[in-house]
Amino acid sequence: MIELQEHLENFGMKACPVDNSLKIFGQKYALHIVRNMIVLKQNRFGQFLGSIEGINTKTLSIRLRELEDFGIIKRTIIPTRPVQTEYSLTDKGMALEPILAHIATFSTRYESKRVFKDGRPRMTIKQIFRADRLSEIYDY
Repeated sequence: MIELQEHLENFGMKACPVDNSLKIFGQKYALHIVRNMIVLKQNRFGQFLGSIEGINTKTLSIRLRELEDFGIIKRTIIPTRPVQTEYSLTDKGMALEPILAHIATFSTRYESKRVFKDGRPRMTIKQIFRADRLSEIYDY
């Protein structure tokens, strides 16, 4: 039986891409923040804090810093009184839009009893999110 490391080396890889991605997004609430930025157009600390169930200020601060360190989001200081901070997705962060759509589609198809009040599966992402909030460059 071939081992994972041997398999990766056969393709010139030094790490598993899934493992690498999970280092970024496997942390609790990381994808919730990205989801809210894409779907709800949120860009402020207070918006995230008020809409992500169970998150606290310390964890939110850590996740925002990690997402910034990984190049997923950009932090902008607005020199007003009081000073404000806004977050925006980088191109790298926006590349997560179709991935989130596929994760949502998976859940709505195969876990519909946990997702919808009527328990009926939905087959497309446009049946879940407002289509005008999804990028037109992806076919969901």
